[in-house]
Amino acid sequence: MAGILSNLKSTVITGFILTIIMVGILIGATGEGTPGGSAWFAFMWRWLHVLSGVMWIGLLYYFNFVQIPNMPNIPDDQKPAIGKVIAPAALWWFRWAAMATIATGLLVAFANGYLMGALTLGLTSGVAKEMAIGIGMWMGIIMWFNVWFVIWPNQKIALGMVEADADAKAAAGRKAMLFSRTNTLLSIPMLYAMVSAQNLY
Repeated sequence: MAGILSNLKSTVITGFILTIIMVGILIGATGEGTPGGSAWFAFMWRWLHVLSGVMWIGLLYYFNFVQIPNMPNIPDDQKPAIGKVIAPAALWWFRWAAMATIATGLLVAFANGYLMGALTLGLTSGVAKEMAIGIGMWMGIIMWFNVWFVIWPNQKIALGMVEADADAKAAAGRKAMLFSRTNTLLSIPMLYAMVSAQNLY
């Protein structure tokens, strides 16, 4: 077991294998949940949407609740380890998790037949569920835009991946932090909208 858990790739692969075994047990015990059909594919997109969303928001919260507040406490000689190793790797997963979350979310909405109703905030249908999920979707799209077109370009400057002077690096770091905080702020009502659409309406 230690061999599996010592290697991240092995851990993730084993997690997917365990999921397949669990699904097989559930199907065998209940006769329900067999793969195939439009409902199953709609569910699979939702499962992948949740997986990627957990990665995205988890990293967003890591940056805002752990890394940013603690950077001033790290001795200057140790900060390069964060800026040159940890932050670039975390930002890679962060932006691709954002992309996967948006893509799978749109596929979920399409597969379940409410994409246009949600994108128009339920105004064309008058359906509360579509309004709630639509608000969450638009907040998620804004957050995705912030990640790809504001946070990441500014982080590249702040981390020295793009040539810039010290003032430009400081300004870029501040801008990235403010938009990251904006995403943290938006994540709270966004998650409420998403979950309420599945449970209240």
